[in-house]
Amino acid sequence: MNDYSIWVLEYAAVPDYHVGGVIYGAHNEGHLKLPYCYALIKGNGHTALVDVGFNYRDYGKVLAERFGVLNWHSPKEVLKEVGVSPEEIDTVLVTHAHFDHFGNIEDFPNAKFYVQEREISKWMWAMSLPNQFNWLTGALDPGDIVRAAKLAQEGRLVLIDGDYENVLPGIDLFSAFDTHTFGSQFIRVRQDESSENNSWILAGDLVYVFENVEGRDGDGTYLPVGLASGSQTNLLLVTEKMMNLVGRESNRIIPVHEERLVERFPSRITDKDLHIVEVALGKNDSSKVNR
Repeated sequence: MNDYSIWVLEYAAVPDYHVGGVIYGAHNEGHLKLPYCYALIKGNGHTALVDVGFNYRDYGKVLAERFGVLNWHSPKEVLKEVGVSPEEIDTVLVTHAHFDHFGNIEDFPNAKFYVQEREISKWMWAMSLPNQFNWLTGALDPGDIVRAAKLAQEGRLVLIDGDYENVLPGIDLFSAFDTHTFGSQFIRVRQDESSENNSWILAGDLVYVFENVEGRDGDGTYLPVGLASGSQTNLLLVTEKMMNLVGRESNRIIPVHEERLVERFPSRITDKDLHIVEVALGKNDSSKVNR
């Protein structure tokens, strides 16, 4: 039996993001709030993050302003809300290398980073293309790839090729190639080794909102996300894989950009107007938050 606590921690947000960006083909359907978050997993002797957000400086700041990101706060400020410091993070599981997921590497000096090899190598390829292909790298900070090379030099970067079982006890990585990005991956946390019905999936940007998995009005028709360098078909197939891995309980697939997580899970708002969402607490965790 594993004993993990899982939080989704908001560190910034786009107040008015177009719905067509989160649901493919949803044109002229208005706007929504798009929280920028990472997930903290704590237990079994480990303190891990799924993604690290971005640092509000240099080209990260340029991209944040381009996408209309507001109310940014540092990992030190955000993690303090659940009693953790950046220095305590020993493992970072990177779903993909877009700037808002892989742009805060330097804030975690003691962590080992796990990312799909294809994610790094294909971004190198994309950056080498002529300017007419710049759409591909619109959400990428090239400096993050350079910083990844420094991690490798320090022995703190692990490049994965495909699925990886028990990267930490009861935590698995699953590849999702040519979907949202070239080498995306999602993370499954198994609280009970004998049952899929006590597992959680942290979906990265393979799922933005509940409708991507549950359909319009809960009709069960998968709807791919609005941004993909791969194919919508691959996104749908990965969604089916995620559903099977959690016993087809869609509420166990966690989209970190989904504002309505606060309606499904216990949560609170900090004095900095950031949401802290409690997805699951292990039996030994006393850090409960209150609505």
